[in-house]
Amino acid sequence: MIQRLSLAAAAVLAASAPAFAHLDPAAHGSVMAGLSHPLFGTDHILAMVAVGLWASQIGGRAVLAVPVAFVAVMSLGFAFGLSGASLPFVEPMIAASVVVLGLLVACAVRLPAAAGAAVVGAFALFHGHAHAAELGSAGALSFAAGFVAATALLHLAGLGLGLALSSGAGLGARAGRVLARGLGLGTAVAGLALMAG
Repeated sequence: MIQRLSLAAAAVLAASAPAFAHLDPAAHGSVMAGLSHPLFGTDHILAMVAVGLWASQIGGRAVLAVPVAFVAVMSLGFAFGLSGASLPFVEPMIAASVVVLGLLVACAVRLPAAAGAAVVGAFALFHGHAHAAELGSAGALSFAAGFVAATALLHLAGLGLGLALSSGAGLGARAGRVLARGLGLGTAVAGLALMAG
């Protein structure tokens, strides 16, 4: 089981490409362009999966509240960006989100669900604003539907991975928790590399 999870995680990371690889809305449609935005950027993949992993570590109401808060505030950030309002340090904050979310997973930080939702929401605002900047010629609502769906799927992937690891995933619960924390550390290191690059 753990080998399949590792292969799936490796496949997701290998399939990610730089942010310029997003689909052209004229050729593929606005929904597909929006769907591709989180799926073709390593920073987005790492952050979204980390949100799900962290929610699984916190447990309880956070399993739902943390990912939902991210999606909701990301949508607000998108609307904020569409309004023409500027938000400073968008790209550095996205890279910082990868580092911070990775460290939260690596340290298995347990916060109340509302506090966890507030933490991810702060970063989600910047992710949403970045989506607005990438809109191009796509239709806003269709593009938003695409990136919201992709984000939710990445959260679910992280959540599923985290729940599988916490139950042991064939290795035992302790080893699963250690592996989840290792994935968090790897995410944080990747975020530092993104910041340096």
